[in-house]
Amino acid sequence: MGYRIVVVGATGNVGREMLNILAERQFPVEEVAALASRRSLGTEVSFGDKTLTTKDLDTFDFTGWDMALFAIGSDATKKYAPRAAEAGCVVIDNSSLYRYDPDVPLIVPEVNPDAVHGYSKKNIIANPNCSTAQMVVALKPLHDRAKIKRVVVSTYQSVSGAGKEGMDELWDQTKAVYNPTDDVPPKKFQKQIAFNVIPHIDVFMEDGSTKEEWKMVVETKKIVDPSIKVTATCVRVPVFVGHAEAINIETEEFLDEDEARDILREAPGIMVIDKREAGGYVTPVECVGDFATFISRIRQDGTIDNGLNLWCVSDNLRKGAALNAVQIAELLGREVLKKG
Repeated sequence: MGYRIVVVGATGNVGREMLNILAERQFPVEEVAALASRRSLGTEVSFGDKTLTTKDLDTFDFTGWDMALFAIGSDATKKYAPRAAEAGCVVIDNSSLYRYDPDVPLIVPEVNPDAVHGYSKKNIIANPNCSTAQMVVALKPLHDRAKIKRVVVSTYQSVSGAGKEGMDELWDQTKAVYNPTDDVPPKKFQKQIAFNVIPHIDVFMEDGSTKEEWKMVVETKKIVDPSIKVTATCVRVPVFVGHAEAINIETEEFLDEDEARDILREAPGIMVIDKREAGGYVTPVECVGDFATFISRIRQDGTIDNGLNLWCVSDNLRKGAALNAVQIAELLGREVLKKG
């Protein structure tokens, strides 16, 4: 017997990807419900070789459903997630609403799977920020070996992290560059994104960092180790899908780059592509549609005693959102509910 699964926000980029991944990974499903807001009611979405018609989130009864994968904003999640949780349906939430709640586990299955047992406090599990998710997959095996003291990360984040409007804005502005009569001023982003980079994701905070940068700090501490010091600079780049990160790591114990490479090759969820030749690394366009987090450019940092540099790339709609949520559902089913 399989699980009765609800996908909330099924018409959005992440919701559609959740349905795709559930089908691709042959998640043990008895029944799937695709929910959307009333303005998208009746829209058809794909689930494997099936077509689902979206149902009204506002009137949906979560009673008797096992898990609900939420892919809607924090405001809507605040209204509907408690309703699902109270009905006995475990919520796996992709928004930022519950990530910093001490009673809600924040999970990346390759990193802190044991945290899944904490779901019962509120019947809710949080999915981390897209930029955090791929980074901690890379950090955890190195931390287990040599204990990471400090991380300095610069991100190169695709416009799909800002949703469909971000992707549309990049597309429209790119076309406008070649057609001088068109004028597509910034709406979703603060400045032109086509042929540009913007060092600003989410709102600014009092210390000068942005909330996206703050998220990476706080979430890494919650998922991996509260003693790790993290500083981040998050940048939006004119790429449709796929986040990249340049990560500098300082460890307590010396870790040779060759050993680090071997550790990462054996770690779950990671694919190492690291040849010191032209093209011997992975770029965002190459990771689209893949489940793995790709690691390249592994090398010693000679400016400190125990330093490493690496390049980390992943499909942000997958590992950064939908895939991680499905992996949490798999973990929950395997370790706790044990139905499938």
